[in-house]
Amino acid sequence: MDLRDLPSVDALTGDLSIDFDLPRAVVVSVARDAINEARDSARSGSPVDPVLSATRRLRTLSSSRLRSVVNATGVLLHTNLGRAPVGVTDTPFFSNLEFDLESGQRGKRAHYLHELIAATAGSETALVVNNNAGALLLSLAALAGRDGRVAVSRGELIEIGGSFRLPDLMAASGAHLVEVGTTNRTRRSDFIEVPGTVEAVLKVHPSNYRVEGFTEDVPFSEMPEIAHHLGALFIADVGSGLLDEATPWIDGGPPGWLNGEPAVRQVLGQGADIVLFSGDKLLGGPQAGVIVGKRNAVERLAKHPIARAVRVNTPTIASLTATFEAYASGTAGTIPFWQMAVSPTEELRRRTGHVLQISGATGSIVDGESLPGAGSVPGLSIPTPVLRIDGGDERTWRALADHEPPVIAARRDGSTIVNLRSVPPEEDPIVAAALATL
Repeated sequence: MDLRDLPSVDALTGDLSIDFDLPRAVVVSVARDAINEARDSARSGSPVDPVLSATRRLRTLSSSRLRSVVNATGVLLHTNLGRAPVGVTDTPFFSNLEFDLESGQRGKRAHYLHELIAATAGSETALVVNNNAGALLLSLAALAGRDGRVAVSRGELIEIGGSFRLPDLMAASGAHLVEVGTTNRTRRSDFIEVPGTVEAVLKVHPSNYRVEGFTEDVPFSEMPEIAHHLGALFIADVGSGLLDEATPWIDGGPPGWLNGEPAVRQVLGQGADIVLFSGDKLLGGPQAGVIVGKRNAVERLAKHPIARAVRVNTPTIASLTATFEAYASGTAGTIPFWQMAVSPTEELRRRTGHVLQISGATGSIVDGESLPGAGSVPGLSIPTPVLRIDGGDERTWRALADHEPPVIAARRDGSTIVNLRSVPPEEDPIVAAALATL
């Protein structure tokens, strides 16, 4: 393209604004960058069309704008789709966030929520931060301190999504990692024989992977005694946030896919000084890091400077309060995650058949599976009837994703799979309408 043919920023912005419902400031910025790129490329002899370049960028920006989607993947806690589906919780425009209504003086942030969590989890006290990585960072910094030593099994030096690695986080906290045992086998004696002083012993539940075969590890129940022997505190990171292994909110008791998952109440009862877990996994709430445990340990965390840096905001406090009140009142079965997880197979088969019928799509109902997701209970799944679209190639998946609102299906073995376990019943008509476009 000749430099004289380049459009003005205003002209290009006007043309692009017709196709993209984005703030004008965003469109102007993209148009200006595209024209500058085209001018530079023309001078270098490799011309770039500013209209195509700007259109591609705006399409990418528009698709990444936060919006509602229908999760038909069968992954109940889909990290890329926001993990636990939290119902809308009203957040007051102004609130008594840090105001004591009785005294008229400044109050404590999330005071009620902390008391509620402690009562529900069976701990002395509680603290909430922005996410579980923040909870671990704060715990290491406050309980081990700079240059303090923390013993961890080599089999638990985890990496999770986004290349987050436990050794790196520990280094950021100022604590020193003391590796114990081997990748596949760590015994009680490995901890007992750690030389020198240890400020804390950390056990991390490997919630996003499973090591099988010639393995051995030290269970949560034995770790408090080991820590006491070393004169250290025991930090238990149970990760997934199952509140009680008895799952009293589920009729018939805990489902088989929860076997072996450590639960907050039980690990606390075994003597952990603090227990850390996520708010948006098996708990079924918003993104948060929840810390429960002994008062002297948790209060050390609350007084540390990092606590201010990782504190939660008003909407999170409101949503997490509603979540824990559901557990405290015995109505946790109404939490969206648990409704999806325990939905009967017969009901899902009926819903899937109805969606297929009214959509007019060509497909078949086959036996499949759903995953709890978000690194919870790895290797285990929930049997689920699913809809396999006949001839469901990449174009089929793309057509569903391009629907308004987007319907995100699963892709497996060259087929497009629609799984209604992760879809609220009220969204079935949306799935049917998307399938009808095929």
